[in-house]
Amino acid sequence: MRLIKGSTALVTLAVLASSPAFAREMTTVTRLDSRTVELDRDDTAPVSVWISADTRIDDGDRRVAATARDRKLKLDIPSGERRYVILLGEDGHTTIAAERVLPLQQGSNFRDIGGYVTRDGHMVRWDKAFRSGAMPLLTDADYALIGQLHIDSVVDLRAIEEREVAPDLVDDRTGATFIANDYSLKPLMARFGEGNGENIYSGMEKMLAPQFRSLFRRLMADEGAVIYHCSAGQDRTGIATALLYDVLGVDRETILKDYHLSTELRRPQWEMPQVDPKDYPNNPIVQMYMAQGKDKPIKANPLYTPSGASYLAQFFTYLDAQYGGSEGYLRKVLGFGDDDLARLRQVMLR
Repeated sequence: MRLIKGSTALVTLAVLASSPAFAREMTTVTRLDSRTVELDRDDTAPVSVWISADTRIDDGDRRVAATARDRKLKLDIPSGERRYVILLGEDGHTTIAAERVLPLQQGSNFRDIGGYVTRDGHMVRWDKAFRSGAMPLLTDADYALIGQLHIDSVVDLRAIEEREVAPDLVDDRTGATFIANDYSLKPLMARFGEGNGENIYSGMEKMLAPQFRSLFRRLMADEGAVIYHCSAGQDRTGIATALLYDVLGVDRETILKDYHLSTELRRPQWEMPQVDPKDYPNNPIVQMYMAQGKDKPIKANPLYTPSGASYLAQFFTYLDAQYGGSEGYLRKVLGFGDDDLARLRQVMLR
């Protein structure tokens, strides 16, 4: 919920931990300009390189290199096309990579959650779930790009007050199912404002249980890709993403690095339409976004407590003490059982 400095840079995280106990991205794809991306992989084994509109090599896909040994390759992929890079090894093994951050013109913190490798060697699937900040100002080009993602549902984690002033339109433009659970933002904002700024996420897992339950159910259904978001795409969305990664087996060092990407990837100017606060005197989200004035950029601090601890790291400590971890939370609070968790891993891992 705190406002932080945005950036127009497209950042892709490559976690290259030295120990195999830690997850990493085998391959990253980073946009260089409107027509070019750079592929960066962690070895030089010979592979053929394919560009595909989905995560499989099939008819219509484009092979751009019959045998490549380079760690880095520049590839022609226009920003208006959602494409996946598939590396086919001599042994038939495939590695899939894509831009983590979608190059939306007026989106904020919109990214694919796929690509991270788990502790036991699986990979979180691309093209299954996308996280974001609020999306009230997307352009026609943005909707065209999102339209290529095969979205089945949009899970809006925001409160009534946020949806009132910045309603989602992605479901209307794509035909996706819109899912939201009504609650007021005021108790949540009061939670952020009280105390000494430490452990501010504790208790949110209960306040937002209906929202998180809806999200996990849509992922398990596997009826198409899911977009889930709050206003900034960093706190409520960050918690939801951390829970998912943790249950899937992504190591927590990687989860924390991914969580803190929000500081660079948010573009707050596209999260809230310009409105007159006088028209929304009782709406706390309007007052927060407009507090610095119409013509001043939104500023705030990164996701650390006054003592320098990561908000999410503190939340993990709390989850472990209260529920025995993220899986315990999904079982005890969200009501999921063995079959549900097995289904989630089947859908989300390859």
